[in-house]
This record gives sequence, structure tokens and C-alpha cells, in this order.
Amino acid sequence: MKVDLKTTPFPFKVDKFPFFYGWVILAVGTIGVLMSVPGQTVGVSVFTDYLIDALRIERTSLSLAYLLGTVASGFMITRAGKYYDKYGARVMAMVAGFMLGLMAIGLTKVDGMVNAVAGLLQNVNREIIAVVFLIIGFWGIRFFGQGILTMVSRNMVMKWFEKHRGLANAFMGVFVSFGFSYSPRLLNDIIEIDGWRSAWGIIGAFVGVVFVVFAFIFFRDNARDCGLEPDGKLGKVKSKLFAKPAAREKEFTLKQAIRKYSFWVFNISIALNALFVTAFTFHVVSIFGEAGYSREAAISVFLPASFIAVGFNFIGGWISDYIKLKYLLMINMAGVVVAGIAMTQLKSFDSAYYLLIVGYGVMSGLFSVLNTVTWPRFFGVKHLGAISGYSMSWTVIASALGPYLFSLSLKFSGTYTIGILIAMVIAVVIFVLSFKANNVED
Repeated sequence: MKVDLKTTPFPFKVDKFPFFYGWVILAVGTIGVLMSVPGQTVGVSVFTDYLIDALRIERTSLSLAYLLGTVASGFMITRAGKYYDKYGARVMAMVAGFMLGLMAIGLTKVDGMVNAVAGLLQNVNREIIAVVFLIIGFWGIRFFGQGILTMVSRNMVMKWFEKHRGLANAFMGVFVSFGFSYSPRLLNDIIEIDGWRSAWGIIGAFVGVVFVVFAFIFFRDNARDCGLEPDGKLGKVKSKLFAKPAAREKEFTLKQAIRKYSFWVFNISIALNALFVTAFTFHVVSIFGEAGYSREAAISVFLPASFIAVGFNFIGGWISDYIKLKYLLMINMAGVVVAGIAMTQLKSFDSAYYLLIVGYGVMSGLFSVLNTVTWPRFFGVKHLGAISGYSMSWTVIASALGPYLFSLSLKFSGTYTIGILIAMVIAVVIFVLSFKANNVED
């Protein structure tokens, strides 16, 4: 007998729970996003120096492999989103978790595989062989981790809530933000116990086995397939200050969504956030070094910025249930501009250091809200995987191109100013365009 894991109640019926199962979904969806850490930049960065030493390659070669692997994964996420619409959150989370774990374990053996192939292909430069293997490995962890597992876990939560979707995202954002911030330290502690290979192997086994079982037991695609309604039996919030947006009636396909003006304003803004944040994070020590700051001063901006980001993520997520998203988009773009101005003025004004923390925190916090809440709010949940997957393709590719854009700016002009100004100009244009970026049914 064929079992449909998208709709089957096995191993238990969630409609028999004494409380709304959406709150369980919120917790397990948050765990799902946190399990994507091995495929996120914060998770990979801890292992980069060990890979360089083990493979005996240049740092630029590793960066190139990371760029190409990330871009390749970005082009495939739209297709993965369509599979998510077809097979549901549970199946896709299990597949993504297993493959992410397998790819992480594979990277622990990458130097051995490179040596074996280099022995067979003695006329081929060993560094080229290493880069090819790294591209495959980075593609795998980025595609299944940053791409599929993140998309599936976030979208699942969004499907279980409608009127309180922003509030659910606010709670998820708080735990994800702190989890991502703490993960490099946790990974480094594991490495110090028994080395980087053992650490990556343990993480891979945990995600590939333990999390897969966890997803099978607790993940459920949406409320209606489980005999429930989004939001459960939560009462309506009465407020004279804000008007809660009406529930969506029309469900848009991907082809219909990309014909809408608002789609492109929000999509490009989300991609710009990814480009700017990853470029700044990748080059942060160099950017501050240009202005005469130490490495410690550069790294120290992330902690206070993370508190601001968490605050704006929570407030923005909560208030998004009551206001048009274009207002949050405007604030988000203003954050990009403020951060950009501060980065270019670090050498001139001491206050620019603190202004950068504020701007970076604001844009980082609201980025998570816009990236998660916009697509189900504007276009419904029936084709959410395809639409959010298409947007995530832009986001992933932009995140890969950001560091390269800043590198080109430094190479040809001697500073990062040109790259920063390009991002700021795009942000100003989006800010102006956002005045008409309403919900497509407003």
C-alpha cells in the first residue's frame, strides 16, 4: 500500500492534541532552520582554514569554489521549491537532512579523494582537482542546507499560521538569530575536542540520521491536511490602531507572481540584503582595517548588531500582521543606506562605528521578516515552494556575488567605496519604488 507522507497522520494524529499543533510546528520548524547551519556561511567559515591546510591550496581557490558551488545551488532551488509543493515539508526535510549530513561527512574525506584522483591524473594541476571537489561539496551543503532545509522549515511554519503569521515568524527569528550567532563557537568547541574531521562527521551524522527521524515524526506540511485550520482557535485581535490584512483568497502560481510589480520590488530588495550582508561579513576585517581599526574591533560589531537585529526581527514580525509590508521594506532599505554611509565614513568619524551597528542591525532584522512573510501574504501558500524557491535562487546567487563585487571594488579602486555605493544606489531606488509595492490585491 502506497503511503503519502505529505498527508498521512502516522505516527500520530495532530488534530487530537490538547492544544493547537501549529505551536509544535513553530518549534520544530525553528529546529529545522537551525539544522541548516552546516550549509550556512556561519557553519562553513569555521572549517575553511582546516580545508586550506588539508588540501594545500590558496585561500582564493577556496573562495572561488565556494562562490561557484553557491551559485550552482542557487540555480536549482526553484526546482526544489516545486518538489516541495508536490511532496510536502516532511519528505523534503528528510531528504534535505540526509543529503546535508552525507555531504558534510564527504567533506571530511575531501583531501583523500583529491589525492587519489591526482595520483591517477598526474598531468592535471592538483589545485584544479581540489577546487572541483570543493565545488561539488559546497554545492551540496549549500543546496540542501541553506537552500532546501531552510526554505522547507520556514515555509512550513508560514503555512500553519495566517492571521498570526508575522508573530510566528517573530518568535522563530529570535531563536534562529541567537542560534546562528552561537553556532560558530559550538562548532569550534567540538573541533577542539577531536579535530575538524571528527566534528564535521559528528554534525553530519546527527543531521543525516537524528534530524531525519525527528522530521519524520514531527513535521507536517500544513494545517488543513491535518484536519485543522491555520492559527487554530486563536481569537481575533481587536485593535483600533491597526487593521489586520484580510485572509488571501486567490492563490498565485509562480508565472503569475513574477508578472507582478510588487514581486520584483520585494525580490530585488531581499537579494540586495543578502548581497550586502554577506559582502560585509566576508570582508569585515579588511573594511575596518582600511579605516585603522583592529581585527577585534571589526569582529565586535556583530554582537551589539545582533541584539538590534533580534529586536527589529521580533517587532517587525509582530507588526507585519497589522500593516502593509512596504513600510517595513522602506525601513529596511533605509538601514542599508545608513550602514553604507557609516562604512564609507569609518575613517572620518568615530560615531560612524556605532551608526554602522544600528544600520546593520536594522537591515538584518527586517531582512528575515520580509524574506519569510512576504510570499505567503502576497501570493498564497498553494505554490509557496515554487515562489519562495525562485526568490531564494536570487538570494543565494546574490549572497555569492556580494563578496566578489566588494573584492573587485578593492582591486580596481583601492577601496570598498564603489561596491558600497552601488548597493546604496540600488537601495535608494527600491525605497522610491516601494511606495507602490502594495499587496497585489490591495
